[in-house]
Amino acid sequence: MRHISKLVIVIAALGLLNCNTKKEKESNASEIAVELMESTSVASKDWISQRVKNAQERLATTKAGQILWKAIEQHGGLLRWYANGSIHFRFNYKNLKTGGPDTYQTIDTWSSKARHQLVSDTTIEYGWDGEKAWKYPHDAEVKENPRFWALTPFYFVGVPFVVTDKGITLEYQGEISFEENNYHQVRVNFASEVGDSPDDFYVLYIDTNTYRIGGLRYIVSYPGFYEKGQHGAEKHMTYYGEQTIDGIVFPQSIKTYVWDGSAPQEHTTTILISDLEFRPDTPPSYFDVPEGSRVMEGYSFD
Repeated sequence: MRHISKLVIVIAALGLLNCNTKKEKESNASEIAVELMESTSVASKDWISQRVKNAQERLATTKAGQILWKAIEQHGGLLRWYANGSIHFRFNYKNLKTGGPDTYQTIDTWSSKARHQLVSDTTIEYGWDGEKAWKYPHDAEVKENPRFWALTPFYFVGVPFVVTDKGITLEYQGEISFEENNYHQVRVNFASEVGDSPDDFYVLYIDTNTYRIGGLRYIVSYPGFYEKGQHGAEKHMTYYGEQTIDGIVFPQSIKTYVWDGSAPQEHTTTILISDLEFRPDTPPSYFDVPEGSRVMEGYSFD
């Protein structure tokens, strides 16, 4: 799973500027982008178009990128993804042995900010404001780590759109068969300076016929859970069903399995994704840290 800081690479004008742009222009463009984010919940059409153009140009340079771009098109297109504005959904994560978090969450797809409410008690919240993780109220009992979990569900729900920005490298790893389907394998890695967990990786399963996402494999190396250089066991996720919201295709459910190096084994987790809707009128201030919150210092509250 990606820690939230990985996704912060999409804020402001990063990814919007051409490689040949002078540093002075980069600075000015960043300031303009921040102003846009402060005044509207959806970036301007020009900024969205430029970001999409730059992503497409980057992906066109490799076979892995070309396959990923086809998947993005088959899931509704990157232009529509950003133009639809903030997304809201329920992510009900159930470990078959220990249970797990069940939250309503709203995500700013442009700047990767997040705000969750517990389904069991919507007065308890947590999130990421672009710089800080927090929980509300100050003494709320929140089992999950907000800095890790605030955007982790979004990353799984938002594939393939969330792996198009700078700081991400793609590698084609051939085909694999699973549940009578054939998939292209596209490995996603992160630059060493990007986020808390540069050792994380994903291997996306992209159907060789439909170019829809059929699942993925991943590891977790978040420093709040593991010492430097260590990570959790590799896991396999299979995506089931489809739901189309404002032109964007999402899975209905996900099952997680233990990965033994060649095939999925024990089924460990079932995830249900529901209540999906885009909310373009969400104001940027919605993602601010609420007064009375406890802000996380470092990688945990401890």
